[in-house]
Amino acid sequence: MAAEPWLVVGLGNPGPSYAGNRHNAGFLVLDVLAGRTGGKFKAHKARADVVEGRLGAERVVLAKPRSWMNESGGPVKALRDFYKVPVGRLIVVHDELDIPYGAIRLKRGGGDNGHNGLRSITKSLGDREYLRVRFGVGRPPGRMDPATFVLRDFSTTERRELDLNAERAADAVEALTAGPLEAAQNAFHAT
Repeated sequence: MAAEPWLVVGLGNPGPSYAGNRHNAGFLVLDVLAGRTGGKFKAHKARADVVEGRLGAERVVLAKPRSWMNESGGPVKALRDFYKVPVGRLIVVHDELDIPYGAIRLKRGGGDNGHNGLRSITKSLGDREYLRVRFGVGRPPGRMDPATFVLRDFSTTERRELDLNAERAADAVEALTAGPLEAAQNAFHAT
């Protein structure tokens, strides 16, 4: 029997008004990965848009929940159950305030660090030991509320590097599917 696919979930909010937001970094990276598989997102009954394909030698299901970010857990659990993916083969790509803009960090498990999308996923799965690709968006300027900051579009300066950063995050996802976490961390944490 073939190994289970990897389930790669990008977090974001649905709709064109959110497309350029920092909070939608996960969707941006999933669009890059979908391009690499040659697939197009299609609606799935789990309240998500999915692409099934291959990244290198690995079978993957790429998913963008159609729920609000704070309610991502329901669609992620439904997809995990539908595709019978063990939690160790789940990768969640999300924006991260505590990492400088452009930095990519990889980890397994841990807390949600105030990220409501991660909190929803952990609660729905009853497990936090999934892999994370953390896309650094930096801290808000001055006294700006972090919730306001992540729902704003990337700045003009940030957009100059955005495509490159999304490609690097997509490379990190591929590194996680191809080998051990430690090797991927060594490759991406040095930059």
